[in-house]
Amino acid sequence: MAWCEGLLEGLQPSLDPARLREVVAGIDTYLAERDSVREEAIRLSREVIRRSGWAVTAVHKGDLREAEEHLAAAEEAARSLLEKTRPYPELYYSGLVYNAVSEYVEARVFMDLILGRGLPGPGELGVPPVPYLQGLGDVVGELRRLALESVRHGLFETAWRLLGMMEAIYLELRGLDYPDALAPGVRRKADAARRLVDDTKAMLVDIENRYKLMEELRRARSGGG
Repeated sequence: MAWCEGLLEGLQPSLDPARLREVVAGIDTYLAERDSVREEAIRLSREVIRRSGWAVTAVHKGDLREAEEHLAAAEEAARSLLEKTRPYPELYYSGLVYNAVSEYVEARVFMDLILGRGLPGPGELGVPPVPYLQGLGDVVGELRRLALESVRHGLFETAWRLLGMMEAIYLELRGLDYPDALAPGVRRKADAARRLVDDTKAMLVDIENRYKLMEELRRARSGGG
């Protein structure tokens, strides 16, 4: 709507330069602080991801002492990351933080499960619920790796137990029917877990049947000799 001439004549536009500088300076200070925190968050997230990855690798190698050392360092970095970004929601709830924290959750949960320590919850780990679920979904892949290693050593009972754990995690994640905006990545993790469960189950059935057949043939040959 066009301004009428009378209204324009009644206006008294003004802008206090000092007030303008004050407002912009305050925003500049906030952004500078956030940028500094962001740089530190990048460093910490890399440390969390690196240490968590090393911990998982150490578990698969059977070096639990080394795994615990890396997990302790990953936990310290993750806690620092969450503490420093908490005042800045745009960082705290970002993929930068969530991705790193989920890596730590994956490593911690994986190790606790295979050692029979039970499942730690997000409160026990001091992490938000969403990256916890993301990390929990990724545990399925590590359990599959361990199941394959168990098969390689002929430990089919252990492999089936690990498959049962994989399936249990998948079924729980599948029941969380929330949009990606609320639980980013969780539905995708559940879909990936389903494929891993199906593939692992088919593989175990096939290999175990072949193994049993070979054992029967070996016994038959021994008896015939």
